[in-house]
Amino acid sequence: MSRIFFLVTAFLFLSLSDISAQSNSGEISGIIKDIQQDPVSGAEISLILESDSSVVQRKISKDNGRFVFTGLKASRYILKVNAKGNQLYKGTIITLGGSQMIVRIPLIILTPEKQKNLKEVVVQAKKPLIEKDLDKTIVNVDAMISAATSNVLEILEKTPGVAVASDGEITLDNKSGVLVLIEGRQTYMSMADLAAYLRSIPGASIDKIELMTNPPARYDAAGGAVINIRFKKNKQAGFTGNLNTGFSQGINNRWNSALNFNYNTKKYSLFGNFSIYDERYFGDDRSYRTYSDSSQATLLNYNTGWNTDLNARVGIDYSLSQKTSVGMQISGSYRTRKEEMLYNNYFNESGITTDPDAYGTMNGKFRWSQYNINGNFLHKFNTSGRELSADANYIRYNNDVNQLFNNYLNEYNSSADSNYLFSYAIPSTIDIYTAKVDYNHPLKNKATLSGGLKTSFVVNDNISDYYDEIDGGKIPNLSKSNHFTYRENINAAYVNGRKDWKRISAQLGLRVENTHTEGYQHGNATVPENKVSRNYTGFFPSLFMSFTLDSAAKQKISVNLARRISRPYYQQLNPFLVFIDQYNYRTGNPYLSPAYNYYAEIGYNYKQWFSVNVQYDRYDDAIFTATGSVDSIFINRPENAAMRRMLATNFNLQLPVAKWWRSNFMFSVANFKTKGNLYGESLSQNINAFRIQSFNMFSFKKDWSMELVARYTHRVVNLQRIMEPRWYMNFAVQKKILKGKGFLKLTVDDIFWSLKYKETILTNGAEAVHYEIRDSRRVGLAFNFNFGKETFTRKRRNVDGADDMKGRVE
Repeated sequence: MSRIFFLVTAFLFLSLSDISAQSNSGEISGIIKDIQQDPVSGAEISLILESDSSVVQRKISKDNGRFVFTGLKASRYILKVNAKGNQLYKGTIITLGGSQMIVRIPLIILTPEKQKNLKEVVVQAKKPLIEKDLDKTIVNVDAMISAATSNVLEILEKTPGVAVASDGEITLDNKSGVLVLIEGRQTYMSMADLAAYLRSIPGASIDKIELMTNPPARYDAAGGAVINIRFKKNKQAGFTGNLNTGFSQGINNRWNSALNFNYNTKKYSLFGNFSIYDERYFGDDRSYRTYSDSSQATLLNYNTGWNTDLNARVGIDYSLSQKTSVGMQISGSYRTRKEEMLYNNYFNESGITTDPDAYGTMNGKFRWSQYNINGNFLHKFNTSGRELSADANYIRYNNDVNQLFNNYLNEYNSSADSNYLFSYAIPSTIDIYTAKVDYNHPLKNKATLSGGLKTSFVVNDNISDYYDEIDGGKIPNLSKSNHFTYRENINAAYVNGRKDWKRISAQLGLRVENTHTEGYQHGNATVPENKVSRNYTGFFPSLFMSFTLDSAAKQKISVNLARRISRPYYQQLNPFLVFIDQYNYRTGNPYLSPAYNYYAEIGYNYKQWFSVNVQYDRYDDAIFTATGSVDSIFINRPENAAMRRMLATNFNLQLPVAKWWRSNFMFSVANFKTKGNLYGESLSQNINAFRIQSFNMFSFKKDWSMELVARYTHRVVNLQRIMEPRWYMNFAVQKKILKGKGFLKLTVDDIFWSLKYKETILTNGAEAVHYEIRDSRRVGLAFNFNFGKETFTRKRRNVDGADDMKGRVE
């Protein structure tokens, strides 16, 4: 596979040289920076014909401040640059003709706009919901009205191309094993813990979501795709910020508040986010099992709970000189949760009984916290983009779980049921240390070479103490107790090159990662100790190419190729058997191997309006949660069960239907093929699935706007699990108030309460149908207020040493 990859790459690059030589179109390019020598992104650049003042082309500057106009005729042009917080820039006449058909503008420095009469910040510009870049898709959360009363997990569920399963698993464009980053940092969390964390963050705190089906080489090779969540940060100098608060009511209520602030000067920048999220919730789970001997079991679980989450993030960037800056960030989260569960289990051999043979309760108290300290450094050698950055992180997770189970068994020949009372104390900690250095070096003829090194160390300590509760006392049960530690060290290096021709852009990268792991189950008087170590090295190439088909740069074709890795979550390696109820257990697998992923994509884009891509995705030794049946008990255990191949086509249409109506329509169809062996039986599946989503935004007079979202997901098959189709529809309306500084929003999620889950599980010797109902239909009200004063534009470069490192904690 790697030999074919490099042969294809070499062929494409040789072809590029020939294609670029045949083009004789004119070109004007340059870089825009502010008075702090920071690149200005999002500036609107207009290319004007000098003879009649008509606008020939318009561009938006990229994150690095660069812009380029291609396909130009010989003539005389004038550049105009409009960037918020800066004065309008108008350049001198630029002449194209004869032998001078390519012009590179000297560095454009924008002058701060005078702000004597500006007392408050009023945001006028509207960003589109989706923006496309060479290696990522950007979703602007502010374009979603419903984000004000939603949490981040719900926002992801509404994001085109993203799907969230009932267990919290996130997929992107049908790709599983997604790595979710917060501000470029890996979360090191399991699916369940990550879902809980994302639920705790109010959507009003989020600025944008970056979607990368094929991340470049500077990102960790882990994960089939990457979703990077960015918090709000105002780049305007002076004191600015916004306050958001929201309340929603379903069967239970929840509320959230978020404060974002920025204080920027020419020398330093202070920024922060604070939020609180409070929720009451319920869950109604029902499972109906039929075993191979025709016996049946009915399992009814109903749980209620309450949780409160506090999140804080503060930081400072300080300019030591015009070329050198340092920064520090401190963030933390704290969650308390209480949960009660009532369950009734029925088991019989011929028909349904009226009395449960097992029933009971669970009372749980949960405390979870995390904090992160980051220090970073940036030195710019010149104004062309040559720079060196470095940073280091320390991250600490604490999780304290206490559960009391009160179980009763129905003794049919006895006048009283037997009672079994026990409890769990499950404290765990995770310590994460990361450090990295990156270097970027611009070359001649619009080429860039970059590279870097990274190291990370993880120590995960899990204790599960099991106690029999007898006569009010706790008696340790060593046979059901466990102490598991996991250590991991990953060392990586990468090199990445990018070259832009007149109509072609190419980016080629190679990342090398060496991984050393050690899982150790501490023994006790009844449980033997067990240790498993691994050491392996992987090479992960990636290629991005973009071909512009016309002189106006309206049509593009892109090609992506990559090899990636999916490592198991830490707790998936823990062999300890965990009790859920009399009919359900889960355990880990210390012998899990990483799964390797090969990915290819070809796509077509017309402006920002229309895109279509075809994807090929293959996993070798894919990790699945397999369900085995032992007598009447289901045991969930992760396995390297199969090879999985996906072939998918995704369509996205984003256009103005009318002056007052913008619509985003997404359609995805995929074929999944799985081959492997599970529990001694050969496994072969060939499944088709599709997903449709419509996201509509309406703007009316007198500062009114509205949003209508609908999604339908076809049946999904994942090894032994078959998820039935599901759909939902959301509505939101917004009114500007307080002279445009405030917004009042009304939202209705899952209008028809249709987002219910039905899943069929096929095991060795049994079949189960599982139903899950959640409090998804909600009516919400939110208020947003922007405040502060601004003086000039300042762009903060966010550099974080825990990039891509927090996705596997449990």
